[in-house]
Amino acid sequence: MSSEATRFTVIGAGHGGKAMAAHLAIRGFDVVLYNRTFKNIAAIHERGGILLHPEGDVPPQFGRLQAVTADLAVALSDAEVILVVVPAFAHEPIARQMAPHLKDGQIVLLNPGRTLGALEFQRALAANACPARPIIAEAQTFVYASRADGPAQARIFRTKEAVPLAALPASDTPIVLDALATAYPEFIDGKTILHTGLNNIGAIFHPTIILHNAGWIESTGGDFEFYIDGVTPTVARIMEAVDRERMRLGEALGIELTSAREWLKLAYNADGDTLFESIQNQDGYRGIRAPTTMRHRYLTEDIPMSLIPMASLGELFGFRVRAMRSLIRLAIIAHNTDYWSIGRTVERLGLEGISPQDLMRLVLEPTVFPEPHSLPQ
Repeated sequence: MSSEATRFTVIGAGHGGKAMAAHLAIRGFDVVLYNRTFKNIAAIHERGGILLHPEGDVPPQFGRLQAVTADLAVALSDAEVILVVVPAFAHEPIARQMAPHLKDGQIVLLNPGRTLGALEFQRALAANACPARPIIAEAQTFVYASRADGPAQARIFRTKEAVPLAALPASDTPIVLDALATAYPEFIDGKTILHTGLNNIGAIFHPTIILHNAGWIESTGGDFEFYIDGVTPTVARIMEAVDRERMRLGEALGIELTSAREWLKLAYNADGDTLFESIQNQDGYRGIRAPTTMRHRYLTEDIPMSLIPMASLGELFGFRVRAMRSLIRLAIIAHNTDYWSIGRTVERLGLEGISPQDLMRLVLEPTVFPEPHSLPQ
């Protein structure tokens, strides 16, 4: 597949989807934008594209789209690369809807996959009798820091310099990177989906901070700096305990994960003797306000699709995940929602009883994919 001729479809017209579709269109790629609710893309359809405010001092530019549609069959018909930009809890439903329309060799990239997103997506395709063999991949994080400025407007604050990406199986990763090379040189080889999913630092930061600042969020409507004011030495110590459990997963699997402190150093050159000091020394966190409500993706997405799969894997491999379990329990109480019943557990992913060695073999070069019996129809 020629990178220059790559045809993209972006699934989802939220903050990230609008920015991604507009940026690709401005750079000369053919882009189709899909959203399941047409009224949410009616203004984009009427204008024929999206006005994008790029990062820096660059003037706004108009990204003209090839098509804007709520018809999934139309959206997927000519796509070579399908960029899924929806919350992680929508990955399984959108996979079910896409299953009849996918074609052999089409690339589906989850932006991001959170934890084990590509595995859940691939199993959902199998469970819904997808006749094709697409390539499924996931990014470790979203490539942009962006927001929607209006119904047909988007803004990019920053583009990340390097975003790890991995396909399932990992042997397909070079194909995905080649297809994206011209559009997104920022994507790099993320080794496996276990590396991308378990290096999901948001799973450590987001739930811990929001849960331990619930009173402040609800009394002020989030009128404080989430990372600077919300992370005290005590909150940071709790984050470190959760992070140690995540790092044990890497040890069990024989893979080297990046600790939260190491990640801050690599991503932002923020250093300190403790996680608290590293976060306080990260100038990029200054000015970021807290969520205005506890009903936020830091819980509704990061608990079932990030923290629960980590905790579930940890228990499968025979060690306690008491810090993770504590956060999950608090979220269940706070939202009166059984996140275990909807989260990415080893049972729902068909990984019951699998050994760390067999799980690594599965993501590297799976020859026999687990039966999709545990996914709901």
